[in-house]
Amino acid sequence: MKISYTGKMAKLDATQEKKLDGRFAKLAKLLDRRGEKDVRIVLTTERHLTHAEITVNWYDHPMVCKGSDGDTFTAVTKAVELLEKQFLKLQAKLRDSKRISSKEKTVPTAATAAAELPEEEPERKIFRVNQNSKRKPMTIDEAVLEMDKDRDYMVYRDAETDRVSVLLRRRDGHFVLVEA
Repeated sequence: MKISYTGKMAKLDATQEKKLDGRFAKLAKLLDRRGEKDVRIVLTTERHLTHAEITVNWYDHPMVCKGSDGDTFTAVTKAVELLEKQFLKLQAKLRDSKRISSKEKTVPTAATAAAELPEEEPERKIFRVNQNSKRKPMTIDEAVLEMDKDRDYMVYRDAETDRVSVLLRRRDGHFVLVEA
């Protein structure tokens, strides 16, 4: 991790420098997984307050954190803590967006386990067609006329009983009527 300071840096004690180096080492473990990152720290002073602003670009996500205090060490420490929190939140967000939600997960049962076994038959698809709105009820005679020579069956709604009926053509040319 490359750290660059901008602004007036107050002299810190050896213990404070050691603590800051430890904080930045922890931050470096989080950020420097695939290459070294640049960290810019901007220090500004207004009357009795010192403002520390830390900026890091992590995979095209600019993370900016600010800390303010009367002491330079405390201001930088606050900014580093906020940066750690922001990084962990962003990392969790990226991780969770790639995972399957618990609603999509299913508990495997015997039926699903049997379905997952490879079978030699190809998978069959079922296509639902809702054409009830276009069809009107028919009589048996209209259904016979509607059947082409290519069709072997006809499903229709009977006009008299308002029930679904199936008209089947037998091999000998006669018809079978199945009423529901």
